[in-house]
Amino acid sequence: MAVSPGPAGSRIPALARTRVGVLQVLVLALLLTLGARLWYLQVRSGPEFQQAAAANDLRTVATAAVRGSILDDQGRALVTNHTTLQVAVDLSTLMHQPAQGRAVLERLAGVLGVPASQLEQRSRLCSSAVSQPCWTGTPYQPIPVAQDVPAPVAIKLMEERDQFPGIVVGPAADRSYPEPYGVRAAQVLGYLSPVNPDELSEPNSPYQPTDMVGRSGLEQTYDAQLRGHSGVQEVSVDNLGRAVRTVSSTPPVPGDDLVTTLDARVQAVAEQQLAAAIDNARKGWDKNSQHSYRADSGAVVVVDVNTGGIVAMATYPSYDPTVWSGGISPSVYAHLTDPGAGTPLLDRAYQGQFAPGSTFKIVTTSAMLQDGFPAHGTYDCSPDFAIGSQDFHNFEGEAYGPITLKQTIEVSCDTVFYRAAYDMWLRDGGNRPVAHPADPVQTMALAYGLGKATGIDLPGEAPGDVQTRQEKMATWQKMKGAWCTRAKTGYPEVAGSDPTRAAYLKQIAYENCLDGWQFRGGDAVLEAIGQGGILVTPLQLARAYAALANGGTLYQPHLEKAILSPDGKVVSTFQPKVTGHVPISPSTRSFLIDAFQGVAQAGTASGVYGGWPLNQIPVGAKTGTADVYGKQATSVFASFLPANHPQYAIAMMVSQGGQGAITSGPAVEKIEEALYGVQGGAIVPNAAMLRNPPANLPVINPDGTLAVPASAAFDLSGATGPNPSVADAAFHVTGMPNAGPGPAPLPLFLPERRYADLLRTGALA
Repeated sequence: MAVSPGPAGSRIPALARTRVGVLQVLVLALLLTLGARLWYLQVRSGPEFQQAAAANDLRTVATAAVRGSILDDQGRALVTNHTTLQVAVDLSTLMHQPAQGRAVLERLAGVLGVPASQLEQRSRLCSSAVSQPCWTGTPYQPIPVAQDVPAPVAIKLMEERDQFPGIVVGPAADRSYPEPYGVRAAQVLGYLSPVNPDELSEPNSPYQPTDMVGRSGLEQTYDAQLRGHSGVQEVSVDNLGRAVRTVSSTPPVPGDDLVTTLDARVQAVAEQQLAAAIDNARKGWDKNSQHSYRADSGAVVVVDVNTGGIVAMATYPSYDPTVWSGGISPSVYAHLTDPGAGTPLLDRAYQGQFAPGSTFKIVTTSAMLQDGFPAHGTYDCSPDFAIGSQDFHNFEGEAYGPITLKQTIEVSCDTVFYRAAYDMWLRDGGNRPVAHPADPVQTMALAYGLGKATGIDLPGEAPGDVQTRQEKMATWQKMKGAWCTRAKTGYPEVAGSDPTRAAYLKQIAYENCLDGWQFRGGDAVLEAIGQGGILVTPLQLARAYAALANGGTLYQPHLEKAILSPDGKVVSTFQPKVTGHVPISPSTRSFLIDAFQGVAQAGTASGVYGGWPLNQIPVGAKTGTADVYGKQATSVFASFLPANHPQYAIAMMVSQGGQGAITSGPAVEKIEEALYGVQGGAIVPNAAMLRNPPANLPVINPDGTLAVPASAAFDLSGATGPNPSVADAAFHVTGMPNAGPGPAPLPLFLPERRYADLLRTGALA
């Protein structure tokens, strides 16, 4: 019989039923939430996650573009590319060898004649914990470990592939320096190095891991144009990281070519003559003093006065730019940056700062004439000039008595300029200056573009210095503490080796501590002759004389003439940029042009131009010899020509080189011979072809080869004999020292076996 539930079973507590209901609702809510989330992930966002998953199987491989060439104004290559045999390591293959291919690398090292550790370093991947040498690119492309591999070595590696799994031999483009006429121009051209991790991590970085980046000179300034655009491949990899197929591919775009304003022929002569001037100074070219000079460094600049284009720019010491090909060794780089070796990496033409000496009188004379000094008055050229107890002397105590201002410039009489500068300083109030001193010399120096960067298209330009009242005050406020300390303690680190110099430095520190802010009369007279607080670069000096020659216009110096695409189309051309005007009257300019011609005809530079056809090609020139404490004098020379229709200005400066007329002057005259085709005091036939830069740009054929204008293959001299002079060599312009048939360039795309066949037969040897 059925038992009916009792009263206790029929009474389920209300609280329990409530709890069960809540639990059911929670479970149902969780199931609904989970279902919605699954729908969102699988249906709504499914395509996005599919793409992300696919991306996990893709790798990017970059292929560097062929870098553009750097050409002179005739189209002659100063920097280009050549095809070389390269050995690379395929990590994806090597990693599957025993011990990750260490035995393979050791065998390869034996064939290449290098340590195995070197190959291991070059083939490892860069990371935050691994610095250079290492590979900045992806492991899914061959990693270069050796360049310029000899043909026999390449043949061996290709024919014994079973012994070298994962080792790839093929062609590669490397930077080369044809050196037309022996030109180096290493500092102007610059160099390359691999992109670094910081550059790659920059927002919107334009670089790929395999890129080489310009680090100095034109390679740095025009890196974006020369570098082109790297090719990019996306490859799919399997679960073992092996590439299985190419998903997409963008080919590399070659870089553009840079046409410069440089003339390789004139550049070669400038380099040769600068080196010859320094060598002659060291040998004792100055027969009057019967002693030699240290001549430790120098530079020369040739500028087109009507555009600001740089025709030649040479510096000393220099170096062979081919040291960068295939990577520079640490020892060579240390030499290039060693002050004891003269820091060859430094371009003293625009980064070196020198006292200009008497060549600065272009500024002082301009200031005098604009300030009311008579152009045709009489001036006292006494042997010395005194300010208080301090005497300021003429060079070697010379004295010419009452002379004209033109004669003052011709014989370079310092005491006339001392007096004029002192008078102008007194007009400004002397040691108690007026509210707004005119400072005519310093103001004119700034107007000539001195004391500030010229804006040349090269990195790291030095600004030079024109010491003004404002600068002296700023320097004093910054240095007062150090000067006052030195005034008490002296220079014990110097006293041991040179007590005289230590005493001099202590006295200077004492004076600067007291009133180093004050622009004294002594400051004014020293600056008037290009010493004291005046420092210029050779480029600034050449630009100042160019401005006088062209009528007062300051152009921005430049090396760019045009950018050409790889197939020869003009991308852009450089238009001369005016950056200022020198505030001199036409009569002042006319007076200075005449006076500087007098320097070449009968003044301190007359010995330089004794054999020059001045009646046909008049020259304006100025010599300079700048004293430097603790060193021998700096040799300085500046010129412009033709004086009646100026085209070029030249400035040369040689540290510790002695007199400007003895060391720098003759070298500048040889450069001018090259510019105007002068030999033996006469102008050679058809020399006019040399005087003007080419009116047209060089022609590049559709295949990228250069069609050099005919004017670049013009032989003026017919120089003969085993040892033609530097001047003769300057005119022999029919070809380059490395001209000739030479080896055929390696084709860029041939099967590896085909390379071995060509190399064995000598077709590419």
